[in-house]
Amino acid sequence: MEAAVRRPNGAPEAGRVNADPWNFEPSTEPEQGPSDAPPQAEDPLDRTRFPIDEWRLVETDYGPADLGTTETLFSVANGYLGMRGNPEEGRDAHTHGTFVNGFHETWQIRHAEDAHGFARVGQTIVNVPDTKVMKVYVDDEPLNLATADLDEYERSLDFKTGVLRRKVIWRTSAGKRVQINTTRMVSFAQRHLAIMTMDITMLDGDAPIVISSQVLNRQDGHDEYSGVTRSTGAAGGNDPRKQESLDRRVLDPVSQSAGDGRITLGYRTHESRMTLAVGVDHSMFTDNDYSEQISAEPDSGKLVYRINARQGMPIHLEKLVAYHTSQSVPVRELIDRCRRTLDRAREQGVESIHDDQRAWLNEFWRSADVELPKQPALQQAVRWNLFQLAQASARAEAQGIAAKGVTGTGYSGHYFWDTEIYVLPFLTYAQPQAARMALRFRYAMLDAARQRAEEMAQLGALFPWRTISGEEASAYYAAGTAQYHIDADIAYALVKYVNATGDLDFLLHEGVEILVETARLWADLGFWRTNGTSEFHIHSVTGPDEYTTVVNDNLFTNVMARFNLAHAAETVTELKQLNPEAYARVAKRLSLRDNEVEEWARCAEGMYIPFDESLGVHPQDMHFLEREVWDLEHTPAEKRPLMLHYHPLVLYRFQVLKQADVVLALFLQGEHFTAEEKRADFEYYDPITTGDSTLSAVVQSIMAAETGYHDLALRYFYAGLFVDLDDRHGNTTDGVHVASAGGVWSALVYGFGGMRDTGGELTFEPRLPESWPELRFRLRWRETRLLVTLRRDEIRFEILSGPAMQVRVGEQQVDIEPDEVCRVPLSGQGERRRGEIGPGPLVGGRRQDGSLITASVPRPRDQ
Repeated sequence: MEAAVRRPNGAPEAGRVNADPWNFEPSTEPEQGPSDAPPQAEDPLDRTRFPIDEWRLVETDYGPADLGTTETLFSVANGYLGMRGNPEEGRDAHTHGTFVNGFHETWQIRHAEDAHGFARVGQTIVNVPDTKVMKVYVDDEPLNLATADLDEYERSLDFKTGVLRRKVIWRTSAGKRVQINTTRMVSFAQRHLAIMTMDITMLDGDAPIVISSQVLNRQDGHDEYSGVTRSTGAAGGNDPRKQESLDRRVLDPVSQSAGDGRITLGYRTHESRMTLAVGVDHSMFTDNDYSEQISAEPDSGKLVYRINARQGMPIHLEKLVAYHTSQSVPVRELIDRCRRTLDRAREQGVESIHDDQRAWLNEFWRSADVELPKQPALQQAVRWNLFQLAQASARAEAQGIAAKGVTGTGYSGHYFWDTEIYVLPFLTYAQPQAARMALRFRYAMLDAARQRAEEMAQLGALFPWRTISGEEASAYYAAGTAQYHIDADIAYALVKYVNATGDLDFLLHEGVEILVETARLWADLGFWRTNGTSEFHIHSVTGPDEYTTVVNDNLFTNVMARFNLAHAAETVTELKQLNPEAYARVAKRLSLRDNEVEEWARCAEGMYIPFDESLGVHPQDMHFLEREVWDLEHTPAEKRPLMLHYHPLVLYRFQVLKQADVVLALFLQGEHFTAEEKRADFEYYDPITTGDSTLSAVVQSIMAAETGYHDLALRYFYAGLFVDLDDRHGNTTDGVHVASAGGVWSALVYGFGGMRDTGGELTFEPRLPESWPELRFRLRWRETRLLVTLRRDEIRFEILSGPAMQVRVGEQQVDIEPDEVCRVPLSGQGERRRGEIGPGPLVGGRRQDGSLITASVPRPRDQ
């Protein structure tokens, strides 16, 4: 390419982000500082409705307009079982939902034009029978929040107790006031258990009260009021983020029973043949006279209490729920498991189970809390995000961590690379056992990954881009199977986990097998080209940016594959030297040859890393810089996200990014790039990154902080922090963006805390925002639990438990001893850049073929 003519007006103003979901306008206060003081992003939440509480998400006014969003925000889950924040009365609701991790139905993918190796079987999470429903009638008048005359209303999700609480004082049409308090909890301590309670007190006069506690198979039924089935998640146009709709029965009834306050229902999925049982147990406590009637049908169960309620005499109902699922265990056995779960819970008592919940969360926050002193609004949002990580992973165990956890149907309940790149860093340093289980889940997929590699004419193993069962479920291969980088993402997370925990047992028995098979894939997929020097190239792959697909030498893929190959070779070599017997077992099990290991090291050493000398940047792929530039500044807001308004081929012709690609590589493999390269790459790619993916803002925050754009880093952090709380992408109704929640932790710890974990060593280059007085976070490193406190003039380390350890702050080696506070003075926290972030992509120059590089916005005909 000839000498570049830089884009004159292509870069955004300082702190202005190109995508609408990131557009937090500044709230400057000139009287508090000079005009060049960093602008602050505004708190986007309506604090008259959602008041600030550092340990709870609180809603004080019922809002029918955003039911889908608040149903997600107030979900309760434990990684295995999840319940959306639907009202106990069953209405009004946007999307009823109860989900069990990994419990799915299958369906045949129909391709318009078929070809060998295309994904054959789709998988979608099943909306399991809904046990949340407890309808209330007073004087035969039903409680419906949308129309009720409410004197008081408060709903809260408590991060310390894991309990969703709601309190209403309802004034009936007859003028009687009734107080109704409810709680809902999915147990962290008991994986299969959920508990709900309801307390009703007549405040004015006596009245007949009916409580109808129900179990409903909503997957195959209809909303009992609207007659519309929303829980199946019809795709809603061409949005690939939505769940597929199934036009047939999914759950075939196998068993139903009712008696003595207990209801059990059993099902088998029609195609996948998975089995499920749900059991519900009730206990009523009141001095009021009452009667009860119980029944069960194939798709529902019901226990109806008729109570002659007297003024001031309380009614207390406890509803215990158990769910058990399996790939193949008979329904009858699962029903027996439900009964045992319920019997144990009844013997233990609700109060004791709540105590166990608080104890579990106390330990979680001792390991995971990130504190922002004197910033309660931010603190609340940070803790909500961290709490979502617990809800997505705590008891996932034999299953993976889905993109939406178990809070919604988005992405059909599939597992992606989100887990390894965005969630596992948090788990590795805060909940290492959960990280281990997530990696063991990938190991359990290894045989299927080997079969997939063979189907793709490759050696080794190719993990599926999106899946539940282990089979590839991405119908669009260009933005699915072609993302081979998932192999390296898994290997990366594995190596980081082992370095941080010292878990050599996992490495020896499972991890080394993953490293070997993924390295084999890369060595076979790439090829050597000699042009003065020997270079190893990887062609026809897709990187993280799905607006550019099936390219040659995607930089992210190449640098991550290099990491994978090098660490596989290093691990096997060290194993052979340090434990010959273990190596012999591994070599026999995997038919491993010495020349293979040597080849991996050569491939890593010879990996081609594209770089453009004229622009001084790393091209995202070999031909990326040859494309036209998409003019994001002049793209109408109604055309965002681009993927919903433009054919993929239109997007593929332009320099435009759905999410950080090269910039993510700069973060994950930062030791291989100079500071100058990082800055140049960030300045080039940031103006053409749309933010159409919720995975992007947190990464850009990290690299903006590292390259000195502190104001921009803070704005990107806000964008990630409020992705769901403010529904920044308009699809929070589909479930929590779990990866973005994990990225919030990374932005705090890696971005502002400046922590890196390269080569088995913890280092710190802090970048605390100027408006923040302090940042505190906790880390586990091997056997040591560490508290890190960052202030403007110092970084402080305290060992909470475990032995002494070493870290590095800048160029200074620091020894940290137990029972001592180690303070390291900071003379500064990196260069702080003001103004524009750079000239942006090349526009106006000519390619070698003579064509002119222009910036434009495609103008499709309005539909």
